[in-house]
Amino acid sequence: MCAVVVQEEESVGRLRDEYRRKRWVKAFEACDEGNKGYLSREDYKVAVVMLFGYKPSKMEADSVMASVQQNQLGVSLDAFLSLMRTKKTSQLYHSEARHLFTAFDMQCKGFLSLDDFKKAFRIVAPKLPERTIVETFREVDQDSDGLISFKEFESAMNYGQDHLSALPFT
Repeated sequence: MCAVVVQEEESVGRLRDEYRRKRWVKAFEACDEGNKGYLSREDYKVAVVMLFGYKPSKMEADSVMASVQQNQLGVSLDAFLSLMRTKKTSQLYHSEARHLFTAFDMQCKGFLSLDDFKKAFRIVAPKLPERTIVETFREVDQDSDGLISFKEFESAMNYGQDHLSALPFT
């Protein structure tokens, strides 16, 4: 029975991935002004707005255009698909970090106090020494205000995520 569920989940995952790919290809084709086979800087921005609902920053656009091979005039379909996969992965990771932060922020204050942090760790890792929790809290509290904001929490969650944190648009 378990194997059947796993196979169904894998099938759903493949269908979702194929749907995303088709959506990304359609966006590429819709934004490829003049069917030239690549996206210019402006074409790329429009495609990101279509797919993710935000206009890429100048830094993101510069980074993407700098990544284009010298013999190309813009972002090819393959490069675009790769960029969209990376962007989607980053978006999912951000969503997971937000969900975890919200679970730790039991009183919905928008920040974590040391007490919130201790309570969360008592649930998640009950055998972790309190000293370790306090040291971790101090490390995550980058501005030393005694509170952990979502930005600080997300930064700690991203620590070691080299393949994602190195990207300018995560």
